[in-house]
Amino acid sequence: MKFSPFILLCSTGLFAIFSSTISKSPVLPLFASHLGADPSGVGFVASVSAFTGIIASIPAGLLSDRLGRRKMLIFSLIVFSTAPFLYLFVNKIWQLAIVRFYHGFATAVFIPVAMALVADLFHHERGEKMGWFSTSTLVGRFMAPIAGGGIIGAMVFNPGLSYKIVYLVCGAAGILALILTFKLPSAPDKKIEKRDWEETSASFKSVLSNRLILTTAGVEASILFAHGTFETFLPLYSIKIGLSAYEVGVFLSSQVITLALTKPVMGRFSDRHGRQPQIFWGALIGAICIGSFSLFKSFLPLLTLSILFGLSLSIVTSATSAFIADLSRTETHGAAMGILGSIMDIGHTTGPLISGIVALYFGFGKAFMGAASVLIAAAFVFLAGVMRSEG
Repeated sequence: MKFSPFILLCSTGLFAIFSSTISKSPVLPLFASHLGADPSGVGFVASVSAFTGIIASIPAGLLSDRLGRRKMLIFSLIVFSTAPFLYLFVNKIWQLAIVRFYHGFATAVFIPVAMALVADLFHHERGEKMGWFSTSTLVGRFMAPIAGGGIIGAMVFNPGLSYKIVYLVCGAAGILALILTFKLPSAPDKKIEKRDWEETSASFKSVLSNRLILTTAGVEASILFAHGTFETFLPLYSIKIGLSAYEVGVFLSSQVITLALTKPVMGRFSDRHGRQPQIFWGALIGAICIGSFSLFKSFLPLLTLSILFGLSLSIVTSATSAFIADLSRTETHGAAMGILGSIMDIGHTTGPLISGIVALYFGFGKAFMGAASVLIAAAFVFLAGVMRSEG
């Protein structure tokens, strides 16, 4: 049976992100602690791959514009399929940090290049198709902690062996994704391969100087700033007010499910009704949700807010990537998605750091309100700088 390039890409995304996620959730902090790391060491190791994403996404997008999407996807999947086996030889925390840095290149390259390929393949249905691709990766992200946690739980009597089995499963998923990548056609790259480095550099500068693209990426970074605050501090806030770890898990899982179910729908909505209003109002809804968490202390209101915040995340991110693709030319889709990936990684990484400082000195409520303020500010900058100029 022959599958379309888009189905192959979505399948590759599912297994690739499954592989990436199972390498860190829930195994990474447990494995780092097993190696003797203290909490600060665990936090450092967890942030290494995110740092790789910040520095690698833009070069990955540029190279895909110059060398072709398929070649860069294959490179990323080679990392996906080799990095997991390096964990088997790790017995020091610094070795784990080095492996995490190398492994970080996989997602840092794969996501912006894959999104650029979707943008190349579709125009009128761009938002919907990007939504379906995101949903495929979210399925992998949802399945991975269940599989990893199940393996560790089943082998609680031998933690060292359980970690090795998790990383073997991680490697197997990466190899399967690599096999699927080789089945992707190379036809979409033919036009791109003729471009020289001067033209690529000029195209990148044109994207980097595009105020509309940077402002839109800023909104996505802001809602990921809020999301980083949510996933880091809602669990601590919930435990503090007396909720159980199981209820915290329901909050986090409900958000992932909401994202997976609504992204294609919201992408299609942006295709038909315009992306700018969707980005603005989605950001405002997200700000209201994240700012309201500290007002409630029982399960159902917090669950409702978690679902609504997941919906706002879907509303914004299903439109931002498609809008940035709309604003860029086909030959600069890689650069545009690379810039988006780098800026959103900055937002996602700085959210827990800055909100953590605020929470330390002023409490969880002020941390949630601070994240809401960042998101509101980004929404109104977008309103003034993009919606009015486009209108």
